[in-house]
Amino acid sequence: MPDGTDKPASSPKRSFAAPTGTRDLYPLELARRRWIEDKWRKSAVRHGFEEVDGPTFEHTELYTAKSGDGIVGEIFSTFSGKDEAAVKAMGDALARGEKGAAPYALRPEFTPTLARMFAARGGQFSKPCKWSWQGPCYRAERPQRGRLREFLQWNCDLIGDGSAAADVEVMAVCVGLLESVGLKPADLRLRFNSRRVLGSLVREMGVDAEHESTAFVLLDRRDKLDDDALEAMAFEFGTSDFGFLQFLKRPRGRTGADEALNAMPLDARAKANSLLEPITAVSRELQNAGIAEWCDLDFNVARGLAYYTGTVFELHEASGAMRAVAGGGRYDNLIETFGGPPTPAVGFGMGDVVLSLVLQDKGLMPSDKQIAADLGLRPDVFVISNGQPESDALVGAYLADLRRKGMHARRSYKTTKNVGKLLQDAASCNARYAVIIESATDVTLKDMDANTQDKGPASELLARILPPPR
Repeated sequence: MPDGTDKPASSPKRSFAAPTGTRDLYPLELARRRWIEDKWRKSAVRHGFEEVDGPTFEHTELYTAKSGDGIVGEIFSTFSGKDEAAVKAMGDALARGEKGAAPYALRPEFTPTLARMFAARGGQFSKPCKWSWQGPCYRAERPQRGRLREFLQWNCDLIGDGSAAADVEVMAVCVGLLESVGLKPADLRLRFNSRRVLGSLVREMGVDAEHESTAFVLLDRRDKLDDDALEAMAFEFGTSDFGFLQFLKRPRGRTGADEALNAMPLDARAKANSLLEPITAVSRELQNAGIAEWCDLDFNVARGLAYYTGTVFELHEASGAMRAVAGGGRYDNLIETFGGPPTPAVGFGMGDVVLSLVLQDKGLMPSDKQIAADLGLRPDVFVISNGQPESDALVGAYLADLRRKGMHARRSYKTTKNVGKLLQDAASCNARYAVIIESATDVTLKDMDANTQDKGPASELLARILPPPR
């Protein structure tokens, strides 16, 4: 007979790791990312951009409308938990071996959301609009160095101005961020091109309008594939014109106007010189903006997304060792596609993953203490008892009073009464001051930076502590 003491078998313990391509950010790691976010935001504000935000997920068609169906393979699809019919329809399609997309998708980028937002209410704003945004994005890609499935991205967009000056104003925000974190033109290069010019050139090489977007995709993949693979894809996609194949298989590396023209067939080359004015205009504005030393004209830059219409650019390490740090360009038709009026627009996105790797590789990521100081995370005061019961009882009151005065105040939770060890805790968290409670009326105030201290009435000494500028 059971004696009533038997206990049910416990469930086996399970451990879980973060999903592949994501990050667990503990306090120090998160502080480093917050530092990057702070640099992003300050750079946008300095250049006159106002911050906006939108939903984390959108209707899937928002991304396929202008980015192309190819992006479906890169998005995380999602359903409403209440939409049983949509879930069943998707399951039935998969069972039949058909490809399909869920009704919603976690955002792989922000530009379509921004275009949708402007299309809905853009008439209420004076133009040009200068908007910035930063937040998480999600791409179902194969994780590798510099590429995760969940990452933070910063966007800056200028809407309502179709000039070359607007293109360069957006590029200047990107360069301003680089300068603010200590990077130099020898570290990173802003490579630019024009889809408008490139489109004219490939048409001169025999590519018809129907296959122009495919030609851009091939050019965008050019540095990732060898000549045989490129030629096979060109034949598969119907862009196998001899002139375009010559251009596609030209020598790798940065390619300026002269190199690009020299790689073209003679009959196309003569006319192409007259097509370069949009690039010439951007080059002039780069000089005017004082950022030309960061920039290279590069006909290898095509940008694969279908919505780009004019100037395009990418930010790469000068050594070419890593994927793009940032990328963007002009998308003059996107807002109209989403129901708005014809509106020129240009913008870029930058991810935190590659930028943080570049900063670490070049020794430019600040120390944890400096990051805490920059973000206003450094404690103002660390409160310590001298170990006497009377002082122990006052620690909580001191903390409350200092916090009411706007101070970042901390204490130790160790049981030790050793003041020296507690001062080590104050030093390890980089506190500006330590307050040692000596009695009901007196304290010792220690300046942790100057390594000096005074003992006296609490009311007098605590008045010396002022919060730093936030």
